[in-house]
Amino acid sequence: MNDSSWGAPQGAGHWGAPEMRAGPAYDVHDAQQTRPMPIVPDVPDAGRDADDRDDRGQGAGRLSGGPLFRDEKPQEPMSTAPPPPQKKRAGRDLRAAIGVGVGLGAVIVASLFIVKAVFVGVIAVAVVVGLWELTSRLQERKGIKAPLIPLAVGGAAMVVAGYAQGAEGAWVAMALTALAVLVWRMTEPPEGYLKDVTAGVFAAFYVPFLATFVAMLLTADDGPQRVLTFLLLTVVSDTGAYAVGWRFGKHKLAPRISPGKTREGLFGAVAFAMVAGALCMQFLIDGGAWWQGLLLGLAVAASATLGDLGESMIKRDLGIKDMGTLLPGHGGIMDRLDSLLPTAPVVWLLLVLFVGSG
Repeated sequence: MNDSSWGAPQGAGHWGAPEMRAGPAYDVHDAQQTRPMPIVPDVPDAGRDADDRDDRGQGAGRLSGGPLFRDEKPQEPMSTAPPPPQKKRAGRDLRAAIGVGVGLGAVIVASLFIVKAVFVGVIAVAVVVGLWELTSRLQERKGIKAPLIPLAVGGAAMVVAGYAQGAEGAWVAMALTALAVLVWRMTEPPEGYLKDVTAGVFAAFYVPFLATFVAMLLTADDGPQRVLTFLLLTVVSDTGAYAVGWRFGKHKLAPRISPGKTREGLFGAVAFAMVAGALCMQFLIDGGAWWQGLLLGLAVAASATLGDLGESMIKRDLGIKDMGTLLPGHGGIMDRLDSLLPTAPVVWLLLVLFVGSG
């Protein structure tokens, strides 16, 4: 998710919450106006020189009883019209965001319930694009050259290995990808080697390894329902945070990381996710119970929030608003994966504990 999605919308300033008012603070006709000072004729004074002036300089006049200079003009009345009331706005192109979201949802659901392998391909493509966005921003903003080719190949292989061999396959692919990053970077000069390979290993863990748990969710007999539950709970959590924070958000959650997020938005995320979790566990997951869904929803709200804050911290360090511009109204792929990636292992683990891995 993005920084503008939780709290009160942007209005008066960058990520600031505008003051909302029911109407103008006062009527313009009732506003006090400054009256012009009367011009007092210059009366000769025998005890003073005619050119005597106040210590404050020409044009100042006297505060009481003194003459005003003849070249002085009366002050114009000052009117203080109230500023126009500001309207709440979402900070994004809402139509584009909804259209892109519906389109992505249709592709995901179609691939998920028609052929599982196609959905694994969708995950791999999202991983490769996310890695491209992340490494591009690292190089542009920090001069860090994390090698994209071994990351992209290893990341796609990691997703496939997780689907085919489970957690063991994912760990092996992760280790081989890290090794490939170390070796690939050796073909360039040694300057910056440490920071480049460190960023590469981080990117391999952050994007493809966490995404592998989505593929592992799919391996169960009710795999499509588990993946759908994971997606629904994350989206509902983000939606609840946005809706409640936009309407009632006043208290900042983490102002130094993401000023737009509020505590009220977090409560909305928890409430929405717990209700959705209870419904999903009761009606979608084989052998699930509603009370398990409450716990699952609570965990999803927490992990999605931490994931959102984590990417916000990365973007603040890089000095950017979005990771990319590929998705109109949303930003980049990574701006959509921020809350999904850390949530995937949480949902996978809890479902294995609640209903088993089959």
